Amino acid sequence: MPRVKIKSKLDFLTEYCKKLTNSRMLKLKEKLEIKDFLSIIFNEEKLDIDDSVLNRVRDSYQFLEQFSENKIIYGVNTGFGPMAQYKIDDRDRIELQYNLIRSHSSGIGKPIEPAYVKALMLARLNTLSLGKSGVNTTVINRLKDLINYDITPLIFEHGGVGASGDLVQLAHLALVLIGEGEVFYKGERKNTAAVFKEVDIQPIEVKIREGLALMNGTSAMTGIGIVNVINAQKLLDWSVCCSAAINEIVEAYDDHLSEELNNSKLHLGQQEIARKMRNHLSDSKLTRDRTTHLYSGQNGDTYFKEKVQEYYSLRCVPQILGPVYDTIKHVGRILIEELNSANDNPIIDVETEQVYHGGNFHGDYVSLEMDKLKLVVTKLSMLAERQLNYLLNSKLNDILPPFVNLGKLGFNFGMQGVQFTAVSTTAENQMLSNSMYVHSIPNNNDNQDIVSMGTNAANMTKTVIENTYEVLAIELMTIVQALEYLDFGNKLSSRTQHLVDNIKNIVPSFTKDYVTYPFVQEVKDFLKNNEAY
Repeated sequence: MPRVKIKSKLDFLTEYCKKLTNSRMLKLKEKLEIKDFLSIIFNEEKLDIDDSVLNRVRDSYQFLEQFSENKIIYGVNTGFGPMAQYKIDDRDRIELQYNLIRSHSSGIGKPIEPAYVKALMLARLNTLSLGKSGVNTTVINRLKDLINYDITPLIFEHGGVGASGDLVQLAHLALVLIGEGEVFYKGERKNTAAVFKEVDIQPIEVKIREGLALMNGTSAMTGIGIVNVINAQKLLDWSVCCSAAINEIVEAYDDHLSEELNNSKLHLGQQEIARKMRNHLSDSKLTRDRTTHLYSGQNGDTYFKEKVQEYYSLRCVPQILGPVYDTIKHVGRILIEELNSANDNPIIDVETEQVYHGGNFHGDYVSLEMDKLKLVVTKLSMLAERQLNYLLNSKLNDILPPFVNLGKLGFNFGMQGVQFTAVSTTAENQMLSNSMYVHSIPNNNDNQDIVSMGTNAANMTKTVIENTYEVLAIELMTIVQALEYLDFGNKLSSRTQHLVDNIKNIVPSFTKDYVTYPFVQEVKDFLKNNEAY
């Protein structure tokens, strides 16, 4: 029987150090930005903690340890929420933190995907690193280890109301940090204690208020929200590409994208979308100059078979996607402000030597921004669905066969089947885009009498974004089929041609009927994993 080599702790440490040596390192020191989330979450950079951060956290902990000796401080020597009237005996203070973590690990539903959990952990680590929470440094180091080892705590979508923080989601994170619960590691769902033993890391030390400090904040909704912003920006870029390509398909007049027209309206987003589309189409031989065709004074027709101006879904793209652009930028700014804020309770202030009680855990800022984001992404999916419908309806476009059918009309179906999916998914987005921000339900014996529902808002926005990738994938597949039929040769812009070449590597010409769902998934994955051209 062959011998199986059991890896020792030293082997794991050697592998880990080798990984760190071979990878780029991001050092947590001051403020984090969205680009840092891109580096850690999507580019798999490792994280290091600057000594100044550890010193700041240590000072906060030592101050709280001394300050709390003879004072009543919420969550240190009192119960929680409406139970704060009860003082906790000194001998029970540590067990109180464990009770909080275990009792609130009550989430249910679908596990949150690893990228979002990693972002959630990075957001919580950043907040605790501000030195306003009074935690000990093992919390900082262990969060760093979870991120660097790609150990993903099992955290469920359902449970958070987003007002005394993301209590339930963050309780599941805290549960893992104390060595309990479950994690995803190397693609498998495993017991936390077993994984910690495998990679040789220890649970955190709970000393004063580590349970409450980990749970009482907005880091779940903020981390998920930042990934949403990153994905929404990518969706917007792909929508611009699709819109530009359709302008080539219909050989549209180009003045609706002109700098003169779009700068006459003072919205920066509209101007930027028009600029991006002009750049995309800069070397196209298909879009037309209105002055050559309609302003020459030589046209004596009384009826124009070709449209003088296109349908709104083609002509008004800067006006439709401009607000999307502006909103994504604004949402990103608000989330970065939240990320770099102390958002738990109470706040430990070493400089003033005080502990301040309040409500920085309340998630209304993030909740409102998530509602805004899902609203504009839903509008983006509606634009894509209308553009898709235009391509599929031969009576509208008057240049393509019904359903862009490259096979035999009546016998084959072309893109008919996938349109149902796009319409259904867009309709779901429209329903999900209803506000969570105004759906407060009091709970916690009415202690939490008005809440943000920010985590729900962030998770629903995540779903809307995923749905929109599917609609855009179907639209892009259809664009490529349409261009195959029209066979424009070298007239396409170089950016559209490059896009077409890549999609053709995934999707064949539908001259016969195929099972289409694998192609939709592959194109969706392509859009998610690549930058727009």
